[in-house]
Amino acid sequence: MRQEAPIRSAPPGDGAATHWVPTGRTIVPLAASAVCIVGQLYVVIPLLGELASGWSAGTARTAWMVTAFGFAYATGLLFSGPAADRFGRRRVLLTGLVAAALATAAVGLADGLTAGLALRVVQGFTSAFFTPAALAYVAERIAPPRRAIALTAMTSGFIGSAIIAQVAATVLLPAFGWQAPFFGGAAALLALAVILWFVLEPDPERQGGKRISPVGAMAALLRRRDTILLYLATATVLSSFVAVYTGLETVGPEGLSGHPAEMLALRASALPAFLAAPWIAGRLRHVPAAARVVGALATAAAGALLTAAVSGFGMWAIALSLFVFVSGIGLSAPGLIEAVGEVAGQARAAATALYTFVLFVGASLGPQFAAAADGAGFIGVCAAAGALLAAGTLTAFAAQRIRNRLA
Repeated sequence: MRQEAPIRSAPPGDGAATHWVPTGRTIVPLAASAVCIVGQLYVVIPLLGELASGWSAGTARTAWMVTAFGFAYATGLLFSGPAADRFGRRRVLLTGLVAAALATAAVGLADGLTAGLALRVVQGFTSAFFTPAALAYVAERIAPPRRAIALTAMTSGFIGSAIIAQVAATVLLPAFGWQAPFFGGAAALLALAVILWFVLEPDPERQGGKRISPVGAMAALLRRRDTILLYLATATVLSSFVAVYTGLETVGPEGLSGHPAEMLALRASALPAFLAAPWIAGRLRHVPAAARVVGALATAAAGALLTAAVSGFGMWAIALSLFVFVSGIGLSAPGLIEAVGEVAGQARAAATALYTFVLFVGASLGPQFAAAADGAGFIGVCAAAGALLAAGTLTAFAAQRIRNRLA
């Protein structure tokens, strides 16, 4: 069996790290930062009505506060990955956290929709400079036996933030106003930047050698059939996740829609799945990443279809099926990162940037996907999400077959 060597993300001679860092003290603040960063995409959703009232704009217009952040974030990922390859993971990560904190606080000062949209674009773009650098740092600095757990903790933070951020905003809004989630988020990001300043290892000093063109690295990745298929599978992950939870909000299960307490409980029911995902990943760490991806996507597809089947059987049946669905989502994302990283070599951060770009473009399209299927109600949305994930499963399986033939 081939032994896994420390990953060198820089060209030889660039002083890449060759020792592993402590897992716990590294992952806890990084995962917390992941929640705070990506949570800013979703935190505005419970605030749309208040923003529409305060800014004399309809909710259809204030909904662009979500879209503005999402597309700016996805665009920023294309720049942040190559920047992390060139300037170092720690440097780019910390700079991104501080810049995102300042932009987040500025959103809380917006006095109208135009200013709010402009600041959300800045906030989304600056937030993107955390993600690829953090994921590449984990993939390079965490020992192989713990790497799957660490990556799962990170991606669980990214995905779980969709629920955590909305719950937090819902709690803060009545007592402190719509600005509180932004000011609180900015303070949390600054505090985490300080913690990570002390926790993260310094970037290795570069000692010359040929640098890889970020554009060239991305182009090379997109010339591989297996990588293209993995990115196509990636697009199904958050698009289906956001579609299901958008459908939960817009059309809802029969008998539960319009009952705030029950709907909040359904959203929160997914949190145990995110908490369990790192533990499950640890038990599966000896399974190849490509095989884990296929199994996880198949599980998510089954969970979505099961949710459609039991949507008329009450809250607890739906909660259990959503647990299966979210467990599959939470395990597929880190598996895809590992699978893509295995072919990226020294351009790992650029590959991760493409991965996260595709992932969050999918997230941005999730509401439109739900809207296209909501004519058939919540059952139709879940069934469509299950079909999409089934297609993603087949795509990932095809990528695995190609990789096996090339090995």
